[in-house]
Amino acid sequence: MKYANLGHTGLRVSRICLGCMSYGTPKWRPWVLDEEASQPFFRRAVELGVTFFDTANMYSDGVSEEVTGRALRKYAKLDEVVLATKVYFPTGSGQNERGLSRKAITQACEASLKRLGVDTIDLYQIHRMDPNTPIEETLSALDQLVRQGKVRYLGASSAYAWQFMRALSVSERNSWARFVSMQNHYNLVYREEEREMLPLCEAEGVGVIPWSPLARGLLAGSRKSLDDKEATTRAGSDTLSPMLYNQPGDWDVVEAVKQVAEARKAPPAQVSLAWLLSKPVVTAPIIGATKPEHLEDAVKAVNLKLTPEEIKALEAPYKPHAVRGL
Repeated sequence: MKYANLGHTGLRVSRICLGCMSYGTPKWRPWVLDEEASQPFFRRAVELGVTFFDTANMYSDGVSEEVTGRALRKYAKLDEVVLATKVYFPTGSGQNERGLSRKAITQACEASLKRLGVDTIDLYQIHRMDPNTPIEETLSALDQLVRQGKVRYLGASSAYAWQFMRALSVSERNSWARFVSMQNHYNLVYREEEREMLPLCEAEGVGVIPWSPLARGLLAGSRKSLDDKEATTRAGSDTLSPMLYNQPGDWDVVEAVKQVAEARKAPPAQVSLAWLLSKPVVTAPIIGATKPEHLEDAVKAVNLKLTPEEIKALEAPYKPHAVRGL
């Protein structure tokens, strides 16, 4: 495993982040592994040197945080682990069990700490921007959590570049804790983040930790077409993927990955992740793993160095998209 600083912070993380949305309860999503089935993935991740784990309070309605916390206390040295979670989406039916008001953030953080079984969250991220709450209120509440020692670092996810820059500016003007990471939608099939968000993050010293680095499985090479619902359990029940990846040109990117992978004698997933890791602004892709090879391929991608010609071949078929994933 290789490690890197998260943005311009001194926080060291593994170059692969294990996304824990896949662990919790299948009652939430049919492809989610229960606690017993998820244990081998946490154990193996630690064995492979993974120190970065990401979950959210809404995954499996909170059960993901519980499973993640128990597993890391069992298999990992918590002083070396970077544990990340997120807040924003509804966790109940109440009006204050969602969003980014001071009340919602404070309550959500306390609940996440309890479910995770820790005293401090290493990286606390807003899952989306909240159009119904002034950004000053949100950032002030987050800063208070840092000052109280309940949170060490702050991150954001999936925003327009102007929104993110505004948030950074407001924090700076008020001497509040600043976002140090951006968890955004970025992969070979969807590269619109290269227009504004990635240059912004590079200029401001913000670490990028992309979600859906394999385009919800498309870039893993298991599907036969964009609308293939039979390849995996997740593909059969995934309602979001058809909205994110539905342009005819998207499949051309998948084919390009397969060609490079075949020539390299490496799985398509490794090639796709190696491409992401070749981008200096990317700290660690967030990968999901429900089969052993998912985790093994991701870790091997860290040491797979693509040639300039291979990168050019992978990027050549891309066609512009409308903004998706916000």
